[in-house]
Amino acid sequence: MSEGSKGLRLYNTMTRTKEDFVPIDPTNVRMYVCGPTVYDFAHIGNARPVIVFDVLFRLLRHVYGADRVTYVRNITDLDDKINARALRDFGSDIATGKLSLNEAIRKVTEKTANQFHKDVATLGCLPPTFEPRATDFVQPRSDGRTDMIGLIQSLIERGHAYEAAGEVLFDTASMVDYGQLSKRPLDEQQAGVRIAVDAHKKNPGDFVLWKLSSPEEPGWDSPWGRGRPGWHIECSAMSAAYLGEVFDIHGGGLDLIFPHHENENAQSRCAHGTDGMAKVWMHNGFLQVEGQKMSKSLGNFYSINELLETETFGGRKWPGEVLRLAMLMTHYREPIDFSVRKLEEAENTLRKWKRAADLATGDSGRLPEAVVEALSDDLATYPAFQVLTQLAAEASEGNEAAAGLKTALQFLGFNLATATIDEQAVSNTIAERLAFIAAKNWAEADRVRDALLAQGIQLKDGKDPATGERVTTWEVKR
Repeated sequence: MSEGSKGLRLYNTMTRTKEDFVPIDPTNVRMYVCGPTVYDFAHIGNARPVIVFDVLFRLLRHVYGADRVTYVRNITDLDDKINARALRDFGSDIATGKLSLNEAIRKVTEKTANQFHKDVATLGCLPPTFEPRATDFVQPRSDGRTDMIGLIQSLIERGHAYEAAGEVLFDTASMVDYGQLSKRPLDEQQAGVRIAVDAHKKNPGDFVLWKLSSPEEPGWDSPWGRGRPGWHIECSAMSAAYLGEVFDIHGGGLDLIFPHHENENAQSRCAHGTDGMAKVWMHNGFLQVEGQKMSKSLGNFYSINELLETETFGGRKWPGEVLRLAMLMTHYREPIDFSVRKLEEAENTLRKWKRAADLATGDSGRLPEAVVEALSDDLATYPAFQVLTQLAAEASEGNEAAAGLKTALQFLGFNLATATIDEQAVSNTIAERLAFIAAKNWAEADRVRDALLAQGIQLKDGKDPATGERVTTWEVKR
């Protein structure tokens, strides 16, 4: 293995090969994953990349150290559908100055963003290190972090973008190797943007960086007039803001390779003058439901929350950890058929593992090296799970196999009621959350709550009957 790889090998979509992973800086391994567009509740297809890259996040933390991994997953709260709803619901408040545009958009998206946090925490996912919102990175920032307008200006200055008919567009012909990620020739490229473009483009594949807004549409002031950014520039700005011009891993679903990731890569490279945006590009496979493509027209479109809270799939509710295991039973790069049968299989397997892990007494044991070795081969979950099944077969009260199994399950994000809880750490975290609540920083308070939930700690808020002050208690979520 190459020095610094520590045995970790990952499939790189850019090269179409499995490679030794050697971080740019082993003291700060950096990963960016495209997050949800919070227009509606996240569907089960959205859950797959969140779970897959949560496992990779956990593995990187184990290999390089928890304080040496930076994971950024964005929230896309900037979209024409979201903007239209903000204008519809809060247009008069915006016009009279009662609400700023960002405040109106935040009101529209806050409910779905909060539900997303709750849902993925129930799926056993750790919160990312940073979770930027697109609307906070449109204009130049007081902290100097990369913003969208600044990136677009850089592209224009470097000859990679041009203005036409009220838009700023990326000039694909200005980049000699455009298309290197999707391996599609330039003459086969399509615009593929969320904001419609017209015949004023120099090349058919040119895509929107900035589009002017009418007086009735939300927008931000810019050197090109009041408008809003295109989809792709958002992630280029947010990734650079927290991870730098070139970082280690960029992840997302297979459907994002083109046009989103192709265009991200192009504009980031051209704006910064770099050879690449990320060293490794990783993509999870597609998801279908009971053998069919998931769609609302077929009646097989399910949100994560529906599966967790209602009896719409298989006539019952499904625990988050069962959904998690069902997702991981298929290798992340392969297509997955999400079915009741698969969920039942996952539930039975998890029950057997937990029953064996419960035989361990005292603290958990060491994480079995065989599990790490399996996952280090491009997140090969199937052989990792074979190790767990073998440990379960060997488990007996208090023995090493049961303790190792218990540790492995916790490492993989499955809650165990018998897990050792650092009560002082929980109390300190609750105090931190109460401080955020006192400061009316609801977003941070929610993030702390969701982080605890991801660890299996359920908070309950109430009032002290004597003083009326807020009191927060907690329990292990079983």
